[in-house]
Amino acid sequence: MTLQEKLKQCQQEGKALLATNFYNFETLKSVLVAASNVQAPVILQLTRSSIAYMGLNEAVALGRAGLSDYGVEGWIHLDHGDSIELVKQCLDAGFDSVMIDASEKSIQENIRISAEVVKLAQSYGANVEAELGYVAKLGQEQEGGFTTAEEASMFVAQTGVDALAIAIGSAHGFYKSTPKLDIERLKEIRRATEVALVLHGSSGIPHDIVREAIRNGIVKVNLATEIKDTFMRALKNTLHDSSEIDLRKVFPKAIAPVIELLIEKYRVVNLTQ
Repeated sequence: MTLQEKLKQCQQEGKALLATNFYNFETLKSVLVAASNVQAPVILQLTRSSIAYMGLNEAVALGRAGLSDYGVEGWIHLDHGDSIELVKQCLDAGFDSVMIDASEKSIQENIRISAEVVKLAQSYGANVEAELGYVAKLGQEQEGGFTTAEEASMFVAQTGVDALAIAIGSAHGFYKSTPKLDIERLKEIRRATEVALVLHGSSGIPHDIVREAIRNGIVKVNLATEIKDTFMRALKNTLHDSSEIDLRKVFPKAIAPVIELLIEKYRVVNLTQ
């Protein structure tokens, strides 16, 4: 099943896919063990920085092998692609899905760039995600810039994207206070377009709010910051009281807490207990 087909299925069933970033073998294993445990499909996400760290072909091969070894249905996705050149490299490397993020440019330029990526991805059969509105990145403040239903409808019609990350109150990274998502705005956007709607910045959003967003149209939920934070906290705690130098004995101790986190997150997006 293509990712486009899976996202449509989620729309029909009122569920969502959890899209998890991975950064090394240990975080990838955590994602796959958790997904296998609850029989959840996965979207494995890679950013430019993760690709630079692991290597493009190496990261893709690791992801594909993991999906096969653990018997998990999944897709590999470029998260926050910042150039058409990077998108092309990822498509050539076998990515199932790509995100082009031109959201900080003018809406006209965002439309132009996103439409170009859609055209490029057609011959690969790849899913294309774009972002519309202002979803604050690490270190930025979320101050307005929310997506409107009218803009979303126009953007989708003029670009042909399969999925759209919208700004309804979430932000990348951790929150200084409990975030409040604009669910009424989400409902309006959902009524205005049939495109798959994406929630970025889910780390730290209370589960009941995430569930409400899914019930009202979100079909892809991105999770990154909590994965990194949980892994590093566990690793630091292990190293603090250990003189062990064999990383093969140290790193696995940081996997279990991430698996626990992700099992909980998979259950949230699938609206199960």
